[in-house]
Amino acid sequence: MSVRARPTSPHLQIYRWTITMAMSILHRATGIANYAGMSLLVIWLVAAAVGQGPLDQVNAIYGSWFGQLVLFGFTWSLVHHMCGGIRHFIWDFAVMMEPGQRSTMAWATLVASITITLLVWTVFVWVK
Repeated sequence: MSVRARPTSPHLQIYRWTITMAMSILHRATGIANYAGMSLLVIWLVAAAVGQGPLDQVNAIYGSWFGQLVLFGFTWSLVHHMCGGIRHFIWDFAVMMEPGQRSTMAWATLVASITITLLVWTVFVWVK
């Protein structure tokens, strides 16, 4: 039995990357990261339910530079996924669907997610 060569479809290497492609992948990645990041909230809630000692330990970990970096990334992931969801909701109404408009929406999603994350951390974490 001979093996025939099967036709191949264009692969990712031939496409020129666009911001909308990157944002599509990033939206999916942040959705996955949000599932993992929610474990941080669960760990904190369990520690709070167990007692002051475990809560102090978790707060010390979350308060370290690495913990703050992880929490900042988790905050950005939540905000970015929310902004991406709003972008998709707008597209559900067939608004902003032209190629240039899609790119504008993608850039706006990225800028908004970074700005909102910085605002949240400025108001609730960095300024006391």
